[in-house]
Amino acid sequence: MGKQSKSRQRSLHQLAQERFGYDRLHPGQEQAIQAVLDGHDVLVVMPTGSGKSAIYQLATLLMPGATVVVSPLLALQRDQAQAITAQELGQAAVVNSAICDADRQEAFETLQEGELEFLFLAPEQFNNPETLETLQAAKPALFVVDEAHCISAWGHDFRPDYLRLGAIVEALDHPRVLALTATAAPPVREEIVERLGMQNAAVIVEGFDRPNIWLAVERVGDEAEKQQILCDRVVQAEKPGIVYAATRKRTEEIAEQLQERGITARFYHAGIKATERQQIEAAFMQDEIEVLVATTAFGMGVDKPNVRFVFHADISDSIDSYYQEIGRSGRDGDPAKAILFYHSDDLNLRRFFASSGQLESEQVEEVAEVLQQQTEPIAPQALKEQVDLSQTKLRTALSRLAEIGAVDTLPTGEVTISPLTKNMGEAAEAAVQAQERRQQWERSRLEMMRGYAEVRDCRRKYLLNYFGEALEVPCDNCDNCKAGVTAEPPPEDNHPFPVNTRVKHKSWGEGVVMRHEADKVVVLFDQVGYKTLGVNLARLYGLLRRVKH
Repeated sequence: MGKQSKSRQRSLHQLAQERFGYDRLHPGQEQAIQAVLDGHDVLVVMPTGSGKSAIYQLATLLMPGATVVVSPLLALQRDQAQAITAQELGQAAVVNSAICDADRQEAFETLQEGELEFLFLAPEQFNNPETLETLQAAKPALFVVDEAHCISAWGHDFRPDYLRLGAIVEALDHPRVLALTATAAPPVREEIVERLGMQNAAVIVEGFDRPNIWLAVERVGDEAEKQQILCDRVVQAEKPGIVYAATRKRTEEIAEQLQERGITARFYHAGIKATERQQIEAAFMQDEIEVLVATTAFGMGVDKPNVRFVFHADISDSIDSYYQEIGRSGRDGDPAKAILFYHSDDLNLRRFFASSGQLESEQVEEVAEVLQQQTEPIAPQALKEQVDLSQTKLRTALSRLAEIGAVDTLPTGEVTISPLTKNMGEAAEAAVQAQERRQQWERSRLEMMRGYAEVRDCRRKYLLNYFGEALEVPCDNCDNCKAGVTAEPPPEDNHPFPVNTRVKHKSWGEGVVMRHEADKVVVLFDQVGYKTLGVNLARLYGLLRRVKH
């Protein structure tokens, strides 16, 4: 390490101690900050509560220029700006739909004058051309994308407004990019890097393991039995806690049953007015509500340290979603419980959701042709008035057309046909094939979730393998470990397909080995997603072979 690097490291540690009260930085924090200061674009995958925000805050203090933070969470933007001001880390401002025009103008003027260190933006602010123009003039040094998994259509909380961020980075002459997320499996990480156009990217993944969370699955015979057992477990459990359900109606039914049993419970879903949702969330955060029964509309950005359980009344659509949701428990480090109440019929609803929104090539071709007729870029909302498609299908069609390079998304969010696109029919067909691949991926991820519910092995090991991490010994803090039903796989040096090695299947192409289950192997294939194969059959018929690079 050179003198300059050593000096910078001392400054970093001194700042961390003086401004944040850290005795020491987590290895992932320090590695990420150093990578940013060394000129890399950086993707950081670290659990909530592990200090991701300190990464961009410390980096900003050690480099000239302003930092722009894009986040979809208005309340979190406000809280982070207030914390920066309270810690005297620099001047911070927020620009989103919750502030008035005068405050917006003041924030932009302060940025242009070079007096603003941190600007927090909601992604939809780029609908206003003034936002991009102001940033282009200010030339920010660091562009932070919080909740970066929102840019991935394979992530569990896709936000269309995030698709423009790659174009915005380029329009700003590519300042250093720092992408932050609490959960992202390998394919989601790859998509984040690609969609943001990250250069010389450093990908830093800190341990996913939350050893204080008890993991369990309770198999039930039918819906009535499930509801009864779920409510029994909630009554018995230490509180506060969260119950997740797949539909709005289910949240209301469960909340009502819990109320009848004397529990202070409320339901929460996107059908409730925004002001009421805010009141419910505030009451839960202040321990005025014992149990919140919610759809996935609740949770992102919520950091309540004392949640003692997260129960799932319905199976999640993927391990990505499930792990993000159970990770909202036990953030104070004390014991917490994550229980999935499972019946195999539950998969039917998720399969229905995964297969909905099927695109026809004629629908995609219509979108492409209307785009080609435009003399200038068009906003998706204006485009919707010219095509006979729902908002969801139009968004999907545009996303798939963008994925194959047939459509360009501008920093303003407007879209335009790519000059390279000549044949509308071929582009539409390629986009439909891309959509079919996506749905195949979704089905494979649901199968991995089913595998978690039914696995006869350490559940923590299963989860960590999904995210590309190994667990050397059973966790002893899940129902399978306690029941003694975990199986020891053959030693890695004797296994024909070791974890993390590249393999190739005759029909499914190349992939990466994610985990072993007794005589089976789970592979994440590049094109078709997750597949589980019998090792002996794969060897016998030559279906799978290791790839040498």
